[in-house]
Amino acid sequence: MSDMGLVVVGAGGRMGQTLIRTAHSMPGVRVAGAVERKGSPHVGLDAGELAGLGRIGVTITDDPVPAFAKADGVLDFTAPAATVEFAGYAAQARIVHVIGTTGFTQENEAGIAAAARHATIVKSGNMSLGVNLLAVLVEQAAQALDPEDFDIEILEMHHRHKVDAPSGTALLLGEAAAAGRGIRLGEHSVRVRDGHTGPRKEGDIGFATLRGGSVVGDHSVILAGVGERITLSHNAEDRAIFARGAVKAALWAHGRKPGLYSMRDVLGLS
Repeated sequence: MSDMGLVVVGAGGRMGQTLIRTAHSMPGVRVAGAVERKGSPHVGLDAGELAGLGRIGVTITDDPVPAFAKADGVLDFTAPAATVEFAGYAAQARIVHVIGTTGFTQENEAGIAAAARHATIVKSGNMSLGVNLLAVLVEQAAQALDPEDFDIEILEMHHRHKVDAPSGTALLLGEAAAAGRGIRLGEHSVRVRDGHTGPRKEGDIGFATLRGGSVVGDHSVILAGVGERITLSHNAEDRAIFARGAVKAALWAHGRKPGLYSMRDVLGLS
């Protein structure tokens, strides 16, 4: 059986280059294409040379349609509007689309769900094994601990260049906590505290966001009771963990029927 051909979109960025290196080195897959935005200085370059691998014979293009047409899947950590567009192209080509992009609006989410009628989409706020295992533990802890006794706060820190907040991972952990408590995160989420806020409302799930330096991603879920505190945390030290997870997701999705899946499905944690 031939290797799964993957297209990396956003190939010129830090994560795009990490994806190229990872897809080139992992068994069962190969880099079949690389895409950048129109006007990017990386268009026309060899994807391998840009990623520090040497020439691999894949030229970066600004036209995703022919690249998708000859591929089996797409690895996408770009931006919400671009990801929705790529989801439509993946649906036309009826291929796998792995989405690590975060910061989606409800309209974006609807576009991705529509594309999943024809594309096999794996979408997650975080592609690492550790974070998805953490989400399961958070859900179990939230279910076990009464909201009258324990408050839930989520703290995250990322590098200074990250543009969305809270992070997709923080929201993924928040959704896990809300699921454990049988509530809707949108109705119990506190994103900002400033000024005279009054006492904390029972059952709320709070978020705190830090940005600075070159932090890849630190996340902690704090369950704070009276006289005791439980902290569940994950520290990402290398972007390669997300790239490896994305490639594993693509391999898992290859040959499966169209639909919208998560990393919990990939890892058998659903």
